[in-house]
Amino acid sequence: MGVVAVNLLQFVSLVVMVLVSTQTLAQKDWGETLPYKDMVKEMKVTKLQFYLHEIVSGDIPTSVTVVPAPNNQSSSMFGSIGMIDDPLTQGPELTSKAVGRAQGIVGFAGLNQTTLLMALSFVFTDDKFNGSTLSILTRDPITDPIRQFPVVGGTGMFGFAHGVAYVRTYWFNATTGDAILEYNVTVVHY
Repeated sequence: MGVVAVNLLQFVSLVVMVLVSTQTLAQKDWGETLPYKDMVKEMKVTKLQFYLHEIVSGDIPTSVTVVPAPNNQSSSMFGSIGMIDDPLTQGPELTSKAVGRAQGIVGFAGLNQTTLLMALSFVFTDDKFNGSTLSILTRDPITDPIRQFPVVGGTGMFGFAHGVAYVRTYWFNATTGDAILEYNVTVVHY
């Protein structure tokens, strides 16, 4: 009976070790999918209106070309790539209250139409949104009167953000290339 008890004890110990090892291996997986209802928090909607100042001219431009268009005959500037670090303000005047910066990369992506491909982060610096960001990845047909851009993410106060930005050109100087864009953004976030 002693040998049977020891063998039974060894068998039970082996079964427990296998079960624990199997569970431990499952926990070490690099990804896990959970039902969304287990993660639901109360979602919020935030609406923002601000102005982006694209400054190409002057001594301190906020938008620069880093790769010129390879074909100088292209009226759409196809192939040109630029970087921006544009101020965002509460009103359309550059002297109005600063609320953040738009930082990112833009590329002229249309062969026959002046169209941008943009990857932008809006970095907010004012009040309760300070340190929060919103990300936009979009196509911008800049001559359209109103454009719709997807908000694809965010950080800080805008964690898990998704939404839409409606953009219109408020002012444009064809000689200098300077522009002011009005953004009306609605985002859903935690």
